[in-house]
Amino acid sequence: MEEGQTGDTLLRVERGITDEAIGQITRVEELFYELKIEDSMTRDPKVVTPEVPMRAVLELFRQTRISGAPVVDQDTLVGIISIEDLIRALVKSDLDVPLKHYMTSKVITVQAQSPVIEALKTFAQTRVGRLPVLDENGRLVGIITKGDITRGVLRALQHEIQLEELKRYRASHLFEDIISDRTSLVLRYYIKPRDFAHGGQASHHIKRALLRLGASPQVARRCGIAAYEAEMNLIIHTTNGGVIRVGIEPTDILVETFDDGPGIPDIQLAMTPGYSTASEEVREMGFGAGMGLKNIERCADSMQLESTPGKGTHLTIRIYLRPPGGQIRDHKI
Repeated sequence: MEEGQTGDTLLRVERGITDEAIGQITRVEELFYELKIEDSMTRDPKVVTPEVPMRAVLELFRQTRISGAPVVDQDTLVGIISIEDLIRALVKSDLDVPLKHYMTSKVITVQAQSPVIEALKTFAQTRVGRLPVLDENGRLVGIITKGDITRGVLRALQHEIQLEELKRYRASHLFEDIISDRTSLVLRYYIKPRDFAHGGQASHHIKRALLRLGASPQVARRCGIAAYEAEMNLIIHTTNGGVIRVGIEPTDILVETFDDGPGIPDIQLAMTPGYSTASEEVREMGFGAGMGLKNIERCADSMQLESTPGKGTHLTIRIYLRPPGGQIRDHKI
């Protein structure tokens, strides 16, 4: 895939997964959910301090050909300075003043261990050009742009092509070799609350298992995305975490999540794109954009959400391997 095509795909994901596009989810879009931000970010970015004059910022941008830099004070991120800020200083002939007078002090950041899709969501919501990347201790470890994401995806695709001839394991014979009236395989994953460091692992294992069982890449991708959004909902919103149960049969895949609270008071409102009850802390980490349930609905052939406040939530997602009667769209809430 050419870099331009990857950029077009990035833009499509940034705008959201549409019903028309769900039937053509590409490997590139899937990688947005699999790759971690730390896999694509620029490490050890050029940084400046608040007292540095804008003239020095001009020289830094000119020499390094960058358009923005984090501002740190004693190893703490305190702001970000951009080419737009530099232009404002040039207009006012303010090149000798400290950059702290022009920097943006309210910085939007992302976590190094988060999937790339979370950075894309933040780009779409904020329209910023770059995002400082923090580790689990809140320390600056890199910076990421849309260009970094494109290059990271291209590297991952190249790596997969090199490995493809070395690793072609499939277990598609499993259902054929076992003789029974009804054969099924059940996978269970236990999800901890606020465990963002491991967010996306369960959905990745689910997708990988489906591929090895012989599911088509398209079905595995749809299931992987739906499972990822469900997994993140358990991490973000539940009191004690929850369970993902995947039932795989020759005809369909049933993904269920269970938790014991706090529950959803208004399911219709929760399904509204952009609506979220995530805390401000979670939002600052780049999660809780309010698109999870809608993305699940678009990936599933059928979806049902049941919830009782104070007791918990049960989400059911079904994806058909063999369309029943040719009708595969039956979204229910």
